[in-house]
Amino acid sequence: MAGKTVVLQKIRAFMKDPRHVSEALQAYIIPSTDAHMSEYLADHDTRRHFVTGFTGSAGTACITEDSALLWTDSRYYLQAEAEINKDLWTLMKDGLPKTPPLSTWLCKNLPPNSRIGVDPTYISSTVWNELTKKMIVAGHSLTPVATNFVDLVWDHQPSAPSNPIKVLPKEFSGKPWKEKIVAVQKKLDEAGTDVIVVTELDQIAWLFNLRGSDITYNPVFFAYAAVTAESAHLFVDPDRVTPEIRQHLTVVGRECSAPVFLHPYESVEHKKKVLVPNQSSAAFMLMVPKELRVQVESPIAELKAVKNSTESSGMRNCHVRDGAAVVRFFAWLENELENGREVTEISAAEKLAGFRKEMQFFVDLSFDTISGVGEHCAIPHYRSTDESNVPVSKNLMYLCDSGAQYLDGTTDITRTVHFGNPTPFEKEAFTRVLKGHIGLASIVFPSKTKGVALDGFARQSLWSVGLDYGHGTGHGVGAYLNVHEGPSLISQRHKPSDPGLVPGMFFSNEPGYYEDGKFGIRIENVVEVVKVKTPHNFQEKDFLGFETVSYAPIHIGLIDRSLMTKEEIQWLNNYHRDCRQQLTPVLQSIGDEMALKWLEKETRVL
Repeated sequence: MAGKTVVLQKIRAFMKDPRHVSEALQAYIIPSTDAHMSEYLADHDTRRHFVTGFTGSAGTACITEDSALLWTDSRYYLQAEAEINKDLWTLMKDGLPKTPPLSTWLCKNLPPNSRIGVDPTYISSTVWNELTKKMIVAGHSLTPVATNFVDLVWDHQPSAPSNPIKVLPKEFSGKPWKEKIVAVQKKLDEAGTDVIVVTELDQIAWLFNLRGSDITYNPVFFAYAAVTAESAHLFVDPDRVTPEIRQHLTVVGRECSAPVFLHPYESVEHKKKVLVPNQSSAAFMLMVPKELRVQVESPIAELKAVKNSTESSGMRNCHVRDGAAVVRFFAWLENELENGREVTEISAAEKLAGFRKEMQFFVDLSFDTISGVGEHCAIPHYRSTDESNVPVSKNLMYLCDSGAQYLDGTTDITRTVHFGNPTPFEKEAFTRVLKGHIGLASIVFPSKTKGVALDGFARQSLWSVGLDYGHGTGHGVGAYLNVHEGPSLISQRHKPSDPGLVPGMFFSNEPGYYEDGKFGIRIENVVEVVKVKTPHNFQEKDFLGFETVSYAPIHIGLIDRSLMTKEEIQWLNNYHRDCRQQLTPVLQSIGDEMALKWLEKETRVL
């Protein structure tokens, strides 16, 4: 506690120090991102975590003269309450009716003409612009602070990673980087701009068919890029550019007029009319004069989200192998519990990782496995620690949310099981979550429908009895890239920049329900957006649907059959038939008889 108290004292002193600010600040904001607006961070960039003690991936801290507040969403309420020091920090439960957003709180609680400071390198240009407008209306000002106060007080801050960068072969990328550059150049022309500076790491990795490991579980590397009508530029530490990468980025022949020029990582600059992506940092946006700035969603985000045929095939294939690993894990887990052997949350996650490592093309996990028992299941993004780790019990719900990175794709799957006698309410809640999962998986919708229009189909059964969940229903999934991918999202939250769903996109389908202090449920598969044949064709529109590519049994022992319709039961039986057909050959090739028997048992006709 003493250490964190000193940290707050030092930051408050910096807020008044003329060596760092021209005028005193009344508030200082600490976002959760890095310079590239990444969701997952290298240890070097976990500034909000260092200051607050809260380890969740989403949240914003704000320090004033006499207050320290942390805003985070419903996925992390319980986790944040357990991790922050309540003597120092006030938890602001973002999304609850009685909790004002950060901007509203600042307007109501700061004295007139207040200055709110933030390092513009670590806040998106979109958030900066929105917050600036609100502060001006309230008579305050949002002030860029070039010196990061957290870096000043972080005595043993980890160094920035600089891991090897590798070329992704065409057998996995499906399209040469030169063709991707041409597609981006067409988007630049359509937008009336001369250049786009690319700041998001997964977009850079995708664009140049390169992969790295600078951020754990995310195959990306620290770099910037720029594309003009004539050329492409990669800004990366020169020592990281191997002869293989130089050869990979060399233009041979005349099939592409866009050579790649390599520059040091820190030397990004602007010269022409610039397309400034919404997710670029405020620091970069402020470098570009207003008259040269065109601020829109990055066109690369949608180009990347729509998988080519090779990427689509790879995603499907890796999910089959991944499903076999998941089945082996649950078969092993139930057998261990039946034989009275102890399995803890942590040892279970380690065992699952071991099964995945045996699969072809495995590279790494795609995120920290969420392995929770009983009341821990009620924390949507629970992370088991040595202090919280408990044994898995036959008499309690067990939730496992996990995924992996393979050379040919990225997986994300959640299963909730109960190997004992679940209560009637646990079965009802599980069945209603399942009904929502099936509802979304079965929906047919017009092309370009936005995710916000689909979210309610996954919640309908829960809503009918006054239940709900606080997180989104689906996120995009990258192809051997970030497990969370934009630009589209299936959520109650309206996202103005959502271009709408089109064939080739991959999403998670993950409704849930969480009973605080008791249990939690989530059922998650990855689905691909595909064209659907319909009897009619209103205004010659294409109609789309979802095709599930994840394969692992959905736990029959938690289903209340009386709540399901005939169509829903048929969907589940068909899905379990597909699981048997897809996974049996893989398990047979491995020779895992226990997993084969478990698969047969868990996919029996309902």
